[in-house]
Amino acid sequence: MAHRTTSTEFWDGFLQSLPLWMGVAPFGAVYALAARAAGLNAPETIGMSVLVYAGSAQFAAAALFAGGAGALAILLTTFIMNARHILMSASLAPPLRRYPALSRAGAAFVVVDESYAMSVSRVLGGSGPTFLVGAGVSLYLAWLAGTAAGVAITLGLARPGSVGLDLVFPLSFFVLLLPYLEAPPERIAAVVAGGLGLASRLFLPGPWYLLIAAIGGMLAGDASASRGPKVTRKRGAAAE
Repeated sequence: MAHRTTSTEFWDGFLQSLPLWMGVAPFGAVYALAARAAGLNAPETIGMSVLVYAGSAQFAAAALFAGGAGALAILLTTFIMNARHILMSASLAPPLRRYPALSRAGAAFVVVDESYAMSVSRVLGGSGPTFLVGAGVSLYLAWLAGTAAGVAITLGLARPGSVGLDLVFPLSFFVLLLPYLEAPPERIAAVVAGGLGLASRLFLPGPWYLLIAAIGGMLAGDASASRGPKVTRKRGAAAE
């Protein structure tokens, strides 16, 4: 009976996340186009999705790679971009502490924004990690399918950037940014990050301007949000 319950929870999470494939798979394809335009070969592009599975952080890593960044800059930037996963995982840790380490490690690997949002109430309610793993595995497969499709599109191109795929970088990040500019702290973070990025690009060699812009934007946005909690509450109430 326990096995049937676990299996049902897994497939419940897997099937409930299928509608999200329509958003996740195309995003994975766009990442693949960006990575190929940056100079990554097909195995490297797919391998990053298999091993990293970090969405927008993979875009940043590809952009840094294209700019000639070293491993340290890439690691620091992707770590900062994915720091929110520490908070998400920390909120799930107490109810999952009693489960085997292998189960917790598997659940941690497939925690993304969508699988977390779908599963957090169940996990905190004591249902265990199975639904979370099912939803995460489903979205992981969608991401891999999208990545594979994007790579397939570029296989016949000797130089993917020669047909305009280099535009994927600015256009993708612009589209990713737009939904996050609804409140003043977010607009301030974007303006500060953009200003710092442009200024430091003029005076610093290599791609370190990206890291400076990211850190400066986050600090500015956080400072603005701490001074205006009423805006945050109002926005949250409207969203509900």
